[in-house]
Parts: sequence; structure tokens; C-alpha cells
Amino acid sequence: MLAPFSALPGAAAFDDKAALGRMLYFETRLSKNHDHSCNSCHKLDAFGVDGMPTSEGHKNQHGTRNSPTVLNASLEFRQFWDGRAADVEEQATGPIVNPVEMASDDKRVVETLSSLPEYVAAFKKAFPDPKAPITLKNVGVAIGAFERGLLTPGRWDKLLGGEKTALTPAELEGLVVFVQTGCPTCHAGPLVGGAMYQKAGLVKPWPNQKDQGRYEVTKQDADRMMFKVPSLRNVAKTAPYFHDGATATLVEAVKMMARHQLGKELADEDAQRIVTFLEALTAPPSAERILPPLLPTSTAMTPKADPS
Repeated sequence: MLAPFSALPGAAAFDDKAALGRMLYFETRLSKNHDHSCNSCHKLDAFGVDGMPTSEGHKNQHGTRNSPTVLNASLEFRQFWDGRAADVEEQATGPIVNPVEMASDDKRVVETLSSLPEYVAAFKKAFPDPKAPITLKNVGVAIGAFERGLLTPGRWDKLLGGEKTALTPAELEGLVVFVQTGCPTCHAGPLVGGAMYQKAGLVKPWPNQKDQGRYEVTKQDADRMMFKVPSLRNVAKTAPYFHDGATATLVEAVKMMARHQLGKELADEDAQRIVTFLEALTAPPSAERILPPLLPTSTAMTPKADPS
């Protein structure tokens, strides 16, 4: 039997680092123009996504990949679609300095946070040892500490724990079709994914090959079209789908996976049965955890918004 969340590393304690991380997660002044935060693309009141094919960043620019949910992300084996970050702590700093996303840099981040007495105190409390605790790396550490508490255990975990009535008969029927179709070849474990890379278009070529996935990081031919297999927890709430966000509905996403990854043409009824199971993986985060915090007021020393 698969292990439920109770057998995995537990939700991080809401300690000083996590409290600081929640503030930073919602902090738009980490962006160059003071108009984007982590929550802009990973909205915690919308299951950790923004519902867009690709997110809007600095100067209305759009990246090339769909923003995945931050919920439960800390338990996945790597971060980003191409796995270029080892953990959520490393991932958290990437968008801040990305010119298409938040467009800031190390110096500006440190200047901004150092200009706000509340943050100076919060960093000192969360990182008591360093003489200069306000660094971009520690921003990532704090945000990561917060994100490690964004787990969403639900009825799926009760089933994994042995509660046979946790899912309805229709949901269990969908689970059977999910397994018989071959979906757990990649979408396995308590996260129902998030534990491996796989080639998009394993059996039938993927329709959009402009983005070559992990190859963009490694430049190894073996990594062409390789992407991290996402977790399917809360997948019914995180449309649109796939790395390019080009697929609007979960039914179509299921049929595409069967066609391109398994070489199977699913009947509409079977695809819907699988979707019924996937909907049972929905579980909201703790309302207390995702409550937006009060943020410090800017001072005369705080760098001004810069739209350039």
C-alpha cells in the first residue's frame, strides 16, 4: 500500500522563518516595479495557480511555461518543469531575479528589505547567527520554510491509510480505469507524480515541441522533451494544463496523456471516469496558513518602483 501524507515529512512548523517567508511570499516590493509577488502567479486562494496559460510578469511580459501550483511542491523531487532547482528554497529566488518575471536583483532586494525596520527585525529573529542576515539566499530559505507548510492532505490520504470508504464508488471506479490505462507508470506515489522526469510524447510526438524541456538546461540530447512529471493533487483546480498551459480542460488533458504517452485512444466515458477520480484528489490548504499578512510600510529609504 502507498504511504499517505502521514508517513511523509510533516508540514513545517510555523516558526520564525515560516512567518517571515509568508510575508515575503506576498511582498510585491521584491519585484522591480513593486507589482508582482510570489502570490501573483501562485495564488494561494486559487489552489496555488493563476489560471493563465503563462503568467504575466514585469512590463506585461509572459514566460513560456505554465506556473505550476506551489501546494505540496516541497515534496516533489525537483522544482521547475525542467528540474533546474533542487528544492523550494532554491526555486523561490529564481523568479525574483528573472527579467521576465519580477526583474529584480540581489542588491535591490537587500536594499529594499534593509530599508524596512520590520523586516530587519524579522530577519534577525529568523536568522540569529549571521551578522548580515538579509540576503537573497535567506529570502529563499524563508519562503521555502513557509511553502513547506503548504500541504493539502485529503480523502486520498485516508484511502491510502486504509479507509476504504474515503472515496465514492464512482471515484474508485475512476481509480481502477486510471490504473488499468497505465497512468501510474509516471503518476505514482502519494503525490500521484512529482517523482521523476518523463518525455512529453513518449509514444506519439508531442504537438508543441518549441520548448525542449530539460534539454534547455543540460543540452544533452537524451533530455529533449523531458519534463518533470507533475503531481496530480488538486489537478482539477489547476487548469490550464501541461508545461505550455495550452490545454484548457482536464478531460482533454487525460485523453492527450493516454494518446501521446501510452499510445491509447480513450473513450470519452473512460476519460471522464478518470477525471472523477482526479477530482477526489482535491483538498484545500489550511485557511490559516494562506492568510495574507500585514506588510511593513515603505520608508524614505525604500527603492522606488521602477517600470523600466
